[in-house]
Amino acid sequence: MSDKKIHRALTFLIGISFIVRAFLAGTLELGNDEVYYWTYALYPDFSHFDHPPMVGYIIQLFSLNLLFDHEFFLRLGSLVFGASNTWIIYLIGKQIKDPITGLYAAFLYTSSVYGFIITGVFILPDTPQLFFWLLSFLFILKSLLSDELNFSAQKNLIGVGIFIGLAMISKYTSVFIWVGIVGYILLYDRKWLKVKALYFALLLSSIIFSPVIWWNIQHDFISFSFQSERVAIDALTVRFDYFLMEILGEILYNNPINYILVVIAVIAVIKKREILTVKYIRFILLLSLPLISTFIIFSLFRRTLPHWTAPAYTTLILLASARLSNLSQTKMKNQAIPASIKGALYLLAGIILIGFLQIKFGIIQFYDPEKADPTELGEKDVSLDIYGWRQIGDEFSNILKRDLATNRIKPDPFITTYRWFPAANLDYYVAYPNNIQVLAVGPIQDIHKYHWINQLRGGFRLGRDAYYITTSQDFLDPKHAFDRYFENIEPADTIRIKRGGRHVMNA
Repeated sequence: MSDKKIHRALTFLIGISFIVRAFLAGTLELGNDEVYYWTYALYPDFSHFDHPPMVGYIIQLFSLNLLFDHEFFLRLGSLVFGASNTWIIYLIGKQIKDPITGLYAAFLYTSSVYGFIITGVFILPDTPQLFFWLLSFLFILKSLLSDELNFSAQKNLIGVGIFIGLAMISKYTSVFIWVGIVGYILLYDRKWLKVKALYFALLLSSIIFSPVIWWNIQHDFISFSFQSERVAIDALTVRFDYFLMEILGEILYNNPINYILVVIAVIAVIKKREILTVKYIRFILLLSLPLISTFIIFSLFRRTLPHWTAPAYTTLILLASARLSNLSQTKMKNQAIPASIKGALYLLAGIILIGFLQIKFGIIQFYDPEKADPTELGEKDVSLDIYGWRQIGDEFSNILKRDLATNRIKPDPFITTYRWFPAANLDYYVAYPNNIQVLAVGPIQDIHKYHWINQLRGGFRLGRDAYYITTSQDFLDPKHAFDRYFENIEPADTIRIKRGGRHVMNA
């Protein structure tokens, strides 16, 4: 393919994917995690109970400090970063081999569920992390992996330090970029140990990350403790079910076809096939394998989440792209886009279509509402995680007006719950539109940032009335959580959530 055709294909890919992702961002309700990170923007800080602060800053930036608070604007950063990542990974592939490698990398990145949806539509800490991860890699190519150790290379290494720092205040696992850099220098290129710019880059990363450390010092290192407990190994009992869930999750999140292409490329590297210059292969493996192997080992003993390793798999896409570039010059001369890449894109399109139809219309019905227990309706339908909250908010407005008009509830009521989700869902979709507060009851391990939000909102006061809203997908009887806090608990109403004309959940 000529450079002109490559640029045309890349522009088309970025444009079409942006339009599709924008449609999804504007039509799907926020998920549990996303709506919780909205509170990071609502109450910004140097860090938070669960994560560093960057995702909140990104939401503030692209929503103009929540001036525009529709789901589309909360997710706008993901749309912009997703398009930028496609371009950046193209530039990386072009630099390590050739433009066709960059184009194939852009296509494989776009076909990744993690790249297209999780970080490209949803607004999560992974969104800025992956953006700064890829930017760091691009500048590493221009510094640590450049052919000459000159002023330009040292200057770009300063950029590496800045971008890694920004990645680290997005998500803690970004420290694995430094693991890859240090490993590469110690094993293959020790001349960099004598370069002052390396230590200045490390200092810059530390300075950028220092507010997170300061916040943790002020709060007894609670965020670090929480994250370490998520991977702490309490007993050396091997859990093959956790291990299998991790592997299957990695395959699904990264697109099964992409995963196979990556595995084939890694095997080709092990067999010493020259798909890339050796220095690039070495660094890609050192940037990727420590992160992947760490969490695979953890998964043998406790539950892990497959998106934790996804930045590493995104990096390994470059190996798969380089291998496909080699094949395009030999076995696929008449095929601009390999069948494997087309298959990955078709698979992603199928996942998006089925997922969207299920979320919006419930094409697969899990329950018969006439037979299901009213407190369990929709319990096993995960697609309801991001559906129905707007209906609940609209119907609650009518209930609130009715109860205030009939003096059934005192003025200035609040909504209460027992966990960070659905606290944030209720906050964004129910309380915020009705100008009332959400206050969460429970230990900090359950309510997370709401421990501080409660205080910022004035805390609990004697004599106030509250609403408790629970869904049949995640039902908890209020007497189990609130009996000792209120003189009386009585049912106010039941909201029937409908989807595709069917009754699918109760609130």
